Amino acid sequence: MNYPAGKWAKHYEGSLQTFKKQETKKGSKLVQKVIRAKKIRLRPTKEQEEQLWQSAGTARWVFNWVLHMWEMNHRFGGKFITNNELRKHITQIKKRPKYAWLNRVSNNVAKQAVKDACDAYKKWFDGCSGKSRVKAEKPRFKSRKKTKPAFYNDNVKLKVKAKSVLLEKIGWIKTSEQVPMKTKYLNPRISFDGKYWYLSVGIEKECHKQELTTEVLGIDLGIKNLAVVSNGKVYKNINQTNKVRKIEKRLRRLQRNVSRKYEMNKEGNRFVKTCNIYKLEKNIRHIHRKLANIRQNHIHQTTTEIVKTKPSKIVVETLNVKGMMKNKHLAKSVAQQKFYEFKRQLQYKCEEYGIEFVEADRFYPSSKLCYECGHRKVNLKLSERIYHCEKCGYTTDRDHNASLNLANYSA
Repeated sequence: MNYPAGKWAKHYEGSLQTFKKQETKKGSKLVQKVIRAKKIRLRPTKEQEEQLWQSAGTARWVFNWVLHMWEMNHRFGGKFITNNELRKHITQIKKRPKYAWLNRVSNNVAKQAVKDACDAYKKWFDGCSGKSRVKAEKPRFKSRKKTKPAFYNDNVKLKVKAKSVLLEKIGWIKTSEQVPMKTKYLNPRISFDGKYWYLSVGIEKECHKQELTTEVLGIDLGIKNLAVVSNGKVYKNINQTNKVRKIEKRLRRLQRNVSRKYEMNKEGNRFVKTCNIYKLEKNIRHIHRKLANIRQNHIHQTTTEIVKTKPSKIVVETLNVKGMMKNKHLAKSVAQQKFYEFKRQLQYKCEEYGIEFVEADRFYPSSKLCYECGHRKVNLKLSERIYHCEKCGYTTDRDHNASLNLANYSA
C-alpha cells in the first residue's frame, strides 16, 4: 500500500517510532522525554462505523482533489498554490449543493487532508529540484479499493474518559483499552486495517537514562536467519516456521479458489463479482493482515530483547534492499524479512535507552573479512555458509563472522 500523505503511517504502526525531544535533570538521574505512539482499537457501533467510513472517504477525496489541482497548475505553468488558498477553495466548494456531503464530517478532516497532500507534493518537488536531499516519491492518487482508509482528528478536541474517546461529529466511541489521560495528544489518526478501526496518537513519556555495559554488539541481517548477533544469539526467520507456512498454504488455496470463480463468472471481457467472491476476498485480506501482524510482532520482540541487554553501542550493516529486490529468486524472502522496519525499530529503542546506534558503510565487507587476521576474501558465494580463511585457517559460521566484524567497526 502507498501512503502519499507524508507516509505518517510509518510512525504510527505497531509500537512505533520514538522521537527524542529533550533531556532534563530530575533528582540525580537524567530524564529523557520522548514521544511514543499509542495504538488502541476502537469498538464503534454500526452507525458510528458508517460515520468513520464517511470521514475516511472525505479525506481520500480531498487529498485526490488537491493532487489534481497541483497537476493542472504545474502543467499550465501556474504559480505555487499555498495551503491556505486550497483550504479557502474547499470552503467555497462545500457551499454548493453538489458537494453538501462534505459538511457531514468534521471540518478538520478536510483541512488536514489538504495539508498532507501539499506536504507530500512539496517534498517530491523539492527533491526533484535539488532543494532537498530526500528523494521522495511522487504522490499518487488514493484508491478507494487499495489505499488504507484513514483520517485526522483534531488533537485539541480529542477527549478521553474511562475506555472511551470523543471524536468530532461522531461522538463517544468505546475502546478496547484505556487511552492515557491528563496528557497532551499529538497527531491523532483513525485508521482501518481491513478488520478493525484503530486510534493512533502520540503521547509524551519520560524515560530514565539506563546504566549501560561496555559491550559492543554487531548485528548481521540475513534471509536464513533474521539477525545474528556478535554475542552468539541467533534470531530465527519467522517465515520458515510451520505456523507461517500453514497460513501461507491456506492463502494460496484461497487465491486459487477465487481465481477459478473469476473465470467461471467471466462475461466477455469483464469479470462479474458474486457474493462468494466477496467472501473469499475478505478472507484473503484477513490472512494477509494476520501474516503482517506475525512478522511485525516478531521484529518487535527481537529488537526489544537485543536492546534490553543494554550494550554501549550497536552496529548494524547497511543493506542495498532495492538492489536485492531485483533478484527474482530472493525478492519475496527479502520483502518478508522487513529489514528497514527492523532497523527503524532498533534505532528508536536505542534512543530511548541511550545506546549509540551506528550504521556501517554500505561497502564495508563484513562477510568477506576474517575476524582473526583481517584477511579479505576476493570472492565469497552466497551458497558458502561456512567462512574459512585461507591465510590463518580460521573457520566459523559466515553470519557470525560478519557480526563480529561489525562489532569491531569504526566509522
